[in-house]
Amino acid sequence: MRIAVLSETDSAESRVAAVPETVKKFKALGADITVQAGAGLKAGILDSEYEAAGAEIAGSVADAARDADLILKVRRPAGEELSLLKRGATVIAIMDPYGNEAALKAMADAGVSGFAMELMPRITRAQVMDVLSSQANLAGYRAVVDGAAEYGRAMPMMMTAAGTVPAARVFIMGVGVAGLQAIATARRLGAVVTATDVRPATKEQVESLGAKFVAVEDDEFKQAETAGGYAKEMSAGYQAKQAELVKGHIAKQDIVITTALIPGRPAPKLVSEEMVASMKPGSVLVDLAVERGGNVAGAKPGEVVVTDRGVKIVGHTNVPGRLAATASSLYARNLYAFVETLIDKETKALAINWDDELVRATNLTRDGSVVHASFQSKTDGPASEAAAVGLAKSETGKAEAAPAPSGAQ
Repeated sequence: MRIAVLSETDSAESRVAAVPETVKKFKALGADITVQAGAGLKAGILDSEYEAAGAEIAGSVADAARDADLILKVRRPAGEELSLLKRGATVIAIMDPYGNEAALKAMADAGVSGFAMELMPRITRAQVMDVLSSQANLAGYRAVVDGAAEYGRAMPMMMTAAGTVPAARVFIMGVGVAGLQAIATARRLGAVVTATDVRPATKEQVESLGAKFVAVEDDEFKQAETAGGYAKEMSAGYQAKQAELVKGHIAKQDIVITTALIPGRPAPKLVSEEMVASMKPGSVLVDLAVERGGNVAGAKPGEVVVTDRGVKIVGHTNVPGRLAATASSLYARNLYAFVETLIDKETKALAINWDDELVRATNLTRDGSVVHASFQSKTDGPASEAAAVGLAKSETGKAEAAPAPSGAQ
């Protein structure tokens, strides 16, 4: 079995799909590993470190991918890469399949079996493979660090001979994995933290971290979660009441971090232009959903926008990649845990069980076709109504019926 780890073609992607630790583990499984030269450089990993772990270094994509049975990447392979892969090869990456049907068809036409790590089901045996959680956890942490850097004032309360410095007020919108880590990080920095989410169960999680929960807690709110733990879509009346409460709360905040994402749909708008305008000069909003349209009015991907009133809207993209070394290490472990389930330990060869629930949930393409029901075109055969509508799977560990906002990436 030959495994290839390729460099990322997107110049903005600093992560890598394998680290020396996982290379050693793959070698122990009987695999030969080839790493494209420079693949780990942005994550602080030299080619010599891969070689010391037992990998071969290849100078090009063609050399690295030649005869590889398994291709590991962070992002979906580009068209020029697909042409260099052998038919029948297995490719595992974060595929970003929603809205990218042409790219999925290109993978199918290339004859590769593509697996999307972000579609991993939220079940106990797959927790160690959950890339959404591992990367969102880092995004939540980095969002607070970025917000604090742009804020220009101290975060904790300080009592000095020259006077008292008040603690910064931080508001987290969306209490998923990213939101919870943002709360914990802001609290560690000494801020006064509040948070909101549409699910009643998150109140206890917020308060356990020392933050205050902000929501209209009426009878509808108390029934806003199904028996299966899914969020219900709230009535227009409740949404109006919640928006009014949030509007008054945001005006008093120093830093606001939004984390709401719905896979396959534009990010829900949580902060209006009016809310942004109500904030004090020097306040900061960090939008973790900016790549999907953004939660904050005026947010722009890859930019820090400064409004006429001096409010900063931070729209960094690939936030986990801003912690490339840590993000790569966690992602590589997620990948290894999944790949290990695909290998026959006796023959030391790739032996995919196509009936395994993890395989069924993540497999996008196989034998020249798009096989995942959620992404098949109508001409490829009817998909179930549930697949057509899709599930909004948030990184909270719950699946939510779209379009209910989730606490997000």
